[in-house]
Amino acid sequence: MNYIFAVDLGGTTVKMGIFNKDKEILEKWEIPTRTIEGGKYILPDIAASFDEHMDMHRLSRTDVIGIGIGVPGPVDASGVVNKCVNLGWGVFNIVKTMWDLTGLPVKAGNDATLAALGETRMGSGMGYTNTLMVTLGTGVGGGIIINNNVVHGSTGSAGEIGHICVNQLEEDTCSCGKKGCLEQYASATGLVRCYKKLSAHEKAASTLSELEKVEAKDIFDAAKFGDEIANKLVDQCCMYLGQALAAVACVTNPEAILIGGGVSRAGSILPERIQPYFEKYAFHACRKVDFKLATLGNDAGICGAASLFL
Repeated sequence: MNYIFAVDLGGTTVKMGIFNKDKEILEKWEIPTRTIEGGKYILPDIAASFDEHMDMHRLSRTDVIGIGIGVPGPVDASGVVNKCVNLGWGVFNIVKTMWDLTGLPVKAGNDATLAALGETRMGSGMGYTNTLMVTLGTGVGGGIIINNNVVHGSTGSAGEIGHICVNQLEEDTCSCGKKGCLEQYASATGLVRCYKKLSAHEKAASTLSELEKVEAKDIFDAAKFGDEIANKLVDQCCMYLGQALAAVACVTNPEAILIGGGVSRAGSILPERIQPYFEKYAFHACRKVDFKLATLGNDAGICGAASLFL
C-alpha cells in the first residue's frame, strides 16, 4: 500500500488528489459539488471519481492506504459530521458511509483543521509541533495542532476561531446568529461590511470611494498606499485578530500562528499588524510566537487530508 486519496470538500467544488507516502502529490483534480437533494450525491460522486482515477493509474484497492476527507463543518474524532448546512447534510458518520462506498479505510476532519494540519506537515508550519492556524476567506476558520495531532473537540468544533466574540457592542448579526464575532471584522465579507459602515459616517477622503465595488483586496492595497480609511479598517481587523488569537494562545500555547485563506494574499501587512496586538493581549508565557503566512494555498486542504494517514 503506497498511495493516499485526499478530498477537500467545498460548497462549489470538491478538490481531490493522490499522494504517495513521501508526501508528493501525484495528481490533483476537481469535480462539482452536487448539493441538490440534501447532498446525497456528493460522496457517491467522490467514490466514482476515485474509481476512475484508480483505473487511469492502474491501481487496485490494495495499493491504497486510505482516504482522507476535509468537510466544511464540524467533524468529531470518530468521523461524525455534526451538520453541514452548505452541503445540505445533517448528522451522520462520513467514515462509515465512505467505507461502505469504497471498501477503503477513511479518516475525516473539519476542512480548516485539516488545512492547519497540511500547513504544519507540508507547508509554512514544518518544523513546529504546536501550531494555530487562522483561515481568512469568505468566513474565518481555524485549526489547532498540538504535539503534531489534530484537536477535534467533543463535537468536532474545536478551532472555530471566527465565532469568538470580540465586540459585545456590535449590533449586526453574524451568519452564526450571534453578534460581535471575529468573522464580522476579519473575513473578506466582514471587512467590506465594516468599510460600508465606516464610509457612511467618515468624512475623510478615500481612494476606495472611487471604486464601483470595494473588495477586501482593495482595502489592503489602499492601506499599503497610506489611505486613511483603509488603514483604520485594516488596523481594526488586525486588532480583533490579535485579541482573538491571544485568547486562543492562552489555551493552546502554540509555537507558530499560521495565517491562510484568500485574505492572506494581502501579504506581510497582516502578521506585521497583528503581532503587536497579539503581544498586547497574550499571557506573557504564551507571547513568544512565530507568525507565518501559509504557503500551500488551495492545496492545504488535500495536504491535510492526506496527512491523516502519514
